[in-house]
Amino acid sequence: MGNKTKTTTLNPVGNPALTPKLRFPEFRDAEGWKPITLQEASVPVTERVGQRKLTPVSISAGIGFVPQAEKFGRDISGNQYQLYTLVRDGDFVFNKGNSLKFPQGCVYLLQGWGQVAAPNVFICFRLKDGYSNGFFQNCFEQNQHGKQLRKHITSGARSNGLLNISKETFFGVEIPTPSPSEQQKIAECLNSVDELIAAQARKQDALKTHKKGLMQQLFPREGETQPRLRFPEFRDAGEWVEDKLIDIAAFRRGSFPQPYGLPEWYDEDGGMPFIQVFDVGENFRLKDKTKSKISKLGAKKSVFIPKGTLIVTLQGSIGRVAITHYDAYIDRTLLIFESFRKPIRVCFFARLIQNLFDVEKEIAPGGIIKTITKEALSDFKVKLPSIDEQQRIADCLTSLDDLIAAQTQKLEALKTHKKGLMQQLFPSPEEVEA
Repeated sequence: MGNKTKTTTLNPVGNPALTPKLRFPEFRDAEGWKPITLQEASVPVTERVGQRKLTPVSISAGIGFVPQAEKFGRDISGNQYQLYTLVRDGDFVFNKGNSLKFPQGCVYLLQGWGQVAAPNVFICFRLKDGYSNGFFQNCFEQNQHGKQLRKHITSGARSNGLLNISKETFFGVEIPTPSPSEQQKIAECLNSVDELIAAQARKQDALKTHKKGLMQQLFPREGETQPRLRFPEFRDAGEWVEDKLIDIAAFRRGSFPQPYGLPEWYDEDGGMPFIQVFDVGENFRLKDKTKSKISKLGAKKSVFIPKGTLIVTLQGSIGRVAITHYDAYIDRTLLIFESFRKPIRVCFFARLIQNLFDVEKEIAPGGIIKTITKEALSDFKVKLPSIDEQQRIADCLTSLDDLIAAQTQKLEALKTHKKGLMQQLFPSPEEVEA
């Protein structure tokens, strides 16, 4: 593969021929890419499901195909099921619902499902011979369709959440396309990167699963006073001591002046970090930069916490735990552990609290805790070992967190590599939209 200076020439019919910055050696002297409409490159898929018994699916941006029963908690096809479109592996489906990742709708290729039933409001199509599924799939991942469709959207989503995009408009989208052999070469290259990303994601998931299972062994189960797995030096240390959470720690909610959203409460230039639920990251850390900063006026009506404070989210993503690594003010949607009445290692207690919430989620309907109050937390039962055993458990789980963090960094690096590679392997968006 080699670099090639980007040029735009004219093809025999006078339309611009586009050239990417990076081409494989065998295509360096090939002609430029030609804009091909989806109408030219594909055929609509319109066959109805009828009496067939297939899985009704929806499409989620960033995920792809998901069963309706999984996404909505039930099958919502109802009386419309027979009118759903029969989609087979190798077909594409366009969901014209807007999302943060795909504001003009997303397109996904069905693979590994066999046959499914897609809502008839989706636009389904199949590529003709000479056009690579893998190549076009990556074009849609880059949102080449959305960048063209946005100029046709004059109003927001309708009451059903779908954008007012007609089939004629959608099939008029142009995709810059090289020869079939170059399409296939690009598809194979990016597919190999996808396989590396998938393998790395599996490693990350395996470590997370291992950690979850280990925590279940390192902490006593309901009705038990000792964990099932103990480090050798603590096997004869006896039972863990149980107390109510309120008898172990002093905790309170954060605070924020009401009503929310007034400009005088914020100071994005000179204000202090203001921690809200979405600022709590993974591995017991805050995100490096909070979404908002609080003004001096707002700070007078909020709660200050120094770095090293243990906090827990009580709304939204309930039960996310962090030990702060910078001074900040904190919102009322989080709980602050201000002090402890027993010998406690905060790094251990953070994991104990996370395990406590994980157990609560397992017994909650649907695995989701709807809400939790400070008062309810007060009665939670907590079992504690000696401070030395606390430290040993914390050290073990911290080392595992470090491994997970390293695998996460590798995964993000691969995704960044693919994104950069795609920017080189495809003509620039400016050329495509010109």
